[in-house]
Amino acid sequence: MSLDKHQELRRRTNDFALRIMRMCRSIPSTRETNIVNNQILRSATGVAANYGAVGLARSKAEFISKLGIVIEEADETVFWLEILSDSGIIPVSKLRELMAEGNELVAIFLASRKTAKS
Repeated sequence: MSLDKHQELRRRTNDFALRIMRMCRSIPSTRETNIVNNQILRSATGVAANYGAVGLARSKAEFISKLGIVIEEADETVFWLEILSDSGIIPVSKLRELMAEGNELVAIFLASRKTAKS
C-alpha cells in the first residue's frame, strides 16, 4: 500500500471516529443509549487506533493480523449503527452516511487483507 493511500485511510478512520463521537453526543441519555454509546464509541475509535497500528506492523503476518482487528472493529461499528436505526433511537435517514462509510471501510480493509494474504 502506498504512503498516500495509507495516509488517506488514516484520515478516513479518524474522521469516522470523530463523526461517531459527535453523533453520540446528540443522543439523549437513557439506560439503553448509554450502553450502545459506550459500545459504538469503543469500536469506532478502535477502528482509527488499530488502523494506525497497521502502519507500524513489523511483518506481513503482523500486518494481516492487525488488519483483522480493524475489520472486526469496523464491522462492529456498523452493527451498532444498525441497532441505533432498528431500535428507532436514531432515524435511518440520519445514519445513512455513517453506515455507508462504515461499510466502505470494511470492504476496503477486507480487500487489503485479501491482497496481503495472496
